[in-house]
Amino acid sequence: MFIDVLKSKIHQVTVTEANLHYVGSITIDEALMNAANLIENERVHVLNLNNGERLETYVIKGEKNSGVICLNGPAARKVYVGDAVVVISYASMDFEEAKTFKPWIIFPDENNKLK
Repeated sequence: MFIDVLKSKIHQVTVTEANLHYVGSITIDEALMNAANLIENERVHVLNLNNGERLETYVIKGEKNSGVICLNGPAARKVYVGDAVVVISYASMDFEEAKTFKPWIIFPDENNKLK
């Protein structure tokens, strides 16, 4: 049996941009992506702590060490610049493997930089 478990989590970053007229996705600072073990085009869930919105999209690599967190396309309607969000990805794995799997969880500072 395979189950979906938490793989990566960027806990509480601040939205720096919202670009409605873009194809879609979330742009994330490459340094944060690397620390959280996320790759470009990976599916993620974005949870908005300010309004309770939850959405699903995919990752676009942002400039390294820029602190960028930008919701693009229709997702831009679900956030305001300054909102706090959590970005989560999941992985499917064997039930027994999942029991010992340790996810990558990071807690950036208030400027979306690694501590």
